[in-house]
Amino acid sequence: MPGALRNLEREITACRACPRLVRYLSGIREKFPSYWCKPVPGFGDPKARLVLLGLAPGRYGSNRTGRMFTGDASGRFLYPALYKAGLANQPNGEDARDGLKLKGAFITAIVRCAPPQNKPKPDELRRCAPYFARELALLKNVRVILALGKIAHDACLKHYGARLSAHPFKHGAVHLFPGRPALVDIYHPSRQNTQTGLLTMGMFLEVLRKAQRLCGE
Repeated sequence: MPGALRNLEREITACRACPRLVRYLSGIREKFPSYWCKPVPGFGDPKARLVLLGLAPGRYGSNRTGRMFTGDASGRFLYPALYKAGLANQPNGEDARDGLKLKGAFITAIVRCAPPQNKPKPDELRRCAPYFARELALLKNVRVILALGKIAHDACLKHYGARLSAHPFKHGAVHLFPGRPALVDIYHPSRQNTQTGLLTMGMFLEVLRKAQRLCGE
């Protein structure tokens, strides 16, 4: 990983800007001393053309393992999809030391700490947003941002300075902005969405491959 991204990763991991989230993670750490319980940095290929933007680490997933979408139901859906699309070297991601590597893709989130009930507050979204902006500035080859859910979609629009009303979230929609990476919408691969059938593997792969085609144009 290039030095600038590595330095940003260290800065993110050391962040303590949101008192509510710091307290929440401290409480989890008391119960589960082996958990990561720190902000989670982005993960993937520094030369990525595709960025997958999620909401926040899951309490028992990324917050436990220290790597995005690793060790929970969302990751068990996401990484097989990335493997099928040729973006990962293996279909499973259960531990940060399991050898998983991404090719052409980078995964990050708009909030880096696991929030209570998976619901970050507006001030926490604002404080964390600059980390996404700085990551994006360091990922020089990005052509497409795949927003995993509406909150990630809205955060990307705010970063672009675009009106939310002009670009509503819709699964499979493509939003184009001159001089910036395209924004593609997809339902978040949460347990709720996948178990209810709102999002199937076929649906996810269809939109993922659409994003890949845009990356190549």
